[in-house]
Amino acid sequence: MQIWVDADACPRVIKEILFRAAERKQVPLTLVANKPMPSPPSPYIKSLVVAAGFDVADQRIVELLEPGDLVITADIPLAAAAIKKAGHALNPRGEFYSEDNIHERLAVRNMLDELRGCGIETGGPAAFSSCDRQAFANQLDRFLAKQ
Repeated sequence: MQIWVDADACPRVIKEILFRAAERKQVPLTLVANKPMPSPPSPYIKSLVVAAGFDVADQRIVELLEPGDLVITADIPLAAAAIKKAGHALNPRGEFYSEDNIHERLAVRNMLDELRGCGIETGGPAAFSSCDRQAFANQLDRFLAKQ
């Protein structure tokens, strides 16, 4: 099992939680982004820099993903692709995407995207909070305890 991080938009505090977990559980973790990402020296943590461009990092994660791997992302299409390849997907707010909820999440995302395309203001996500950080840490710990 490996952890893949859609690192461009991942909050720093979440990356720090992931770094500690990778060390503690000795699980390989790869940050995938279109620019170098700072990380602590570790045999378990590496960065993969991809070319700049729309969804290039997402596509690379999907290419490298093996069944059972965990993807950390807020990108719903990436989460859907991970689930389709028998992987797991966890967003930085601590919500696991699954076969049961990913289709609904994709539909809502697509509807909001269409509304924004028509000029309708849909608002954005709430500010990242300490409750989000705690929810993420708890879900990650539960997931890793099962591995």
